[in-house]
Order: sequence, then C-alpha cells, then structure tokens
Amino acid sequence: MNLWKKEELIVALNLYWQIPYNKISGTSNPKIQELAKIIGRTPAALAYKLMNFTSLDNERQRKGNKGKESYGKLDEIIWNVYFNQWEKLSYDSALILSELQNKPVYDILKLDKEFDKLKGEEKERLIKTRVNQNSFRQRILASYNEKCCITGIDIASLLIASHIIPWAKNEQERLNPKNGICLNAIHDKAFDTGLISITPEYKILLSEKILSKKSDFSIQSFFIKYANEKITLPDRYSPDKEFLAWHNKNIFNG
Repeated sequence: MNLWKKEELIVALNLYWQIPYNKISGTSNPKIQELAKIIGRTPAALAYKLMNFTSLDNERQRKGNKGKESYGKLDEIIWNVYFNQWEKLSYDSALILSELQNKPVYDILKLDKEFDKLKGEEKERLIKTRVNQNSFRQRILASYNEKCCITGIDIASLLIASHIIPWAKNEQERLNPKNGICLNAIHDKAFDTGLISITPEYKILLSEKILSKKSDFSIQSFFIKYANEKITLPDRYSPDKEFLAWHNKNIFNG
C-alpha cells in the first residue's frame, strides 16, 4: 500500500478548503486533477482523501455529511495541526508545491516576476500576503459554491471574497472564513463603502443613499429588489454574527 506522506496530506488539506463541498468527490474536477498529477496520485485517490477529511470536519458532520470514515492516524494529526491555522496551512502548502514542482512560489501563484527581485524579509512578507489573499479568496468562493450570496451570479471573474471586518482593521481575523462573504464586484464595492450591509439575521440592509434613488431603474434592479432579503448561506462557515454587527455599526451608512 502506498502510504500518504505528510507533505501530500498538507497540500490535500489545503485543497479541501478550496473546492466547493459538492465537488470534492469529482475526479473530473480540474483542481483535483492538477494536484493529483503534482503529488503522483490518481484523481480518484485524491478525491477519496478529501472525503476522508470530511469525516474529521465537525461542521460537515453536523449537516449529516459523514464522508469516508477510513481516515488514517496521520490524516487526523495533520487536520488537528492545521485546523483554523489558515496562514500556516496556506504558506506551508505553497512551499511544498514550490519544492515538488521545482518552481518559486511567486511562479506557482502567477505573481509578477518583479517579486523575484525582492530580497529577504520584504520578499517573504509580500509573498505571504499574496498567498494568504489568494487562499482566502479560494476558501470563500468554495464555501459559497462559487456564487454571489446576494444575486447568485456564478461567474468567477465577477466574484469577490469580501471581508466583513476589513483586512486592515483586524489582523487576527483576516483569514477567518467566517469573516468573509462571496459577493459580485458591484455589491462588494457597496458593502465595502457602507452602502449596504447584512444583519446578524443575514438580511440585506440598504443605506439611505441607496433608498433615496429607489425610483432609478438600475438601483431597483441591483439593490431595491434585494432589500430585507436573506443572503444565501454557505456550505461551510456561515458569516460570524458579531462580525456582521460590527459592520452594521462601523461601516454601514444607514
């Protein structure tokens, strides 16, 4: 039996959080196929391992998704080491993929070649930031099945992993998936600037500035029709109600 190595499990776990739950068992998934090739596993073997992780995922267990319970001891150890350690998981996974592919991290992440000219701590800091931002986006889009939680738009290039408490305001919660929601670009901008918000009951709030233009057809189409409607909640990590209350109080221009 070809036992899984620690490094393989780390990159597999990172992928687990970056694929919509309803797609982790699909061997035709491009992300599964790509990673399987890199680590020398079949897509079926990698998909099965992702389902093993479901057996360790308490949130999925509460929703009745048991996954594949034949996980190994090392699976459990890796899960416990990295659970909620989002920055460590993202960066360690990036370093492993860099070594396996014999490519610099910036190349794997398709960053600007200018990163290669940076040196020392500055280079490491900027690359870590990009790794974290990229991983946060992937986790949030995966949690919301790659759909805007307000409109249902499912075109990835139009979707933003929006922070509820902004990146610059709370370093501790920057990478917490409960501090993220998936929005299309227009509603992301409106949310970021306080023109809209979401209540702790997950209902959409519109500011007076928006409501004052409710006779405008475009405002009706993009905003008024969603007033007081509930957002579509994610498969994983519903938005933290305290974070939403913070946004209502500190960002929303009601």
